[in-house]
Amino acid sequence: MRLTRCEKQSWPLARAFHISRGSKSSAEVVVVELEDEGAKGKGECVPYDRYGETCDAVMGQIGAACGQLRSAPGRASLQKIMPPGAARNALDCALWDLDAKKSGLSAYRLAGCDLPPSAVVTAFTLSLMDRRDLEEQALLNASRPLLKLKMGGGIKEDLRRVETVRRLLPRAKLIVDANEAWPRDGLPDICDRLADLGVSLIEQPLPAGADQSLGSFIHRVPICADESVHDCKDLLEISRLYDAVNIKLDKTGGLTQALEIRRRARAAGLGVMVGCMVCTSLSIAPALIVAQDADFVDLDGPLLLRSDRKPGVRYEGSVVHPAKSEVWG
Repeated sequence: MRLTRCEKQSWPLARAFHISRGSKSSAEVVVVELEDEGAKGKGECVPYDRYGETCDAVMGQIGAACGQLRSAPGRASLQKIMPPGAARNALDCALWDLDAKKSGLSAYRLAGCDLPPSAVVTAFTLSLMDRRDLEEQALLNASRPLLKLKMGGGIKEDLRRVETVRRLLPRAKLIVDANEAWPRDGLPDICDRLADLGVSLIEQPLPAGADQSLGSFIHRVPICADESVHDCKDLLEISRLYDAVNIKLDKTGGLTQALEIRRRARAAGLGVMVGCMVCTSLSIAPALIVAQDADFVDLDGPLLLRSDRKPGVRYEGSVVHPAKSEVWG
């Protein structure tokens, strides 16, 4: 097996994307291609500065890991060689794709799934914006059954955002994502108010590491861990504090660990959300395998781009169709 491509790509967004910790106007991804016995496998990752990742550093990690994999190739070896994160995700997904191409079996079969993957409904994210833009974007996306609202950290202003969307879209299903931005003080009150507004899920309200506060009050809206969970060890530590976990391949370090986290989350009685970074279809394709029995799906990365790679995963409104083998797997 040899590494035939490892490159950074930049994909412009349809509109600037703002969250509590920063903004972006393009998706910066790293694409990997592996070749073995005439077959090729591809993978994509999105390095995230929240976790100290850069494209250059990730590409260096990928090159070093491929050197080690020559003596012990395969996904099992990769889990030992590299920690969870974007670099391992790109390689892990490329190895899944490579194994599928070499064996002639779809990746979902290799994952032990009995049935082919089905189409799923994804959330569509409305990032931080002023009230007028939020009203406009909410109405433009009124037909979508599930919307995810990014919060900015100011409790009063964040509540106004949710109230604005709920007033315009009284029947929409809403996820609220604080991206670690809320303070501990007042959290029970905002959770109660969001319950009154019919919010279906609250995502990562407190900074990772400050999770213990979640065990001190009863909340009527399920709370989902995102930044607090990267691997199975993290899952064990937070399982009594959260109601659900957001599984992202760029956090878990690929499909291999994502499937194991999903299995353990279900065994622990946790709800499952499958999410993504702002990315192309090459990142979405393997995540769709994990998303098959998810309670919430947030795989809208390509919908936020000005244009996606071709061929890509097919979207019909908020419905995401399984990837064809020429895309991945």
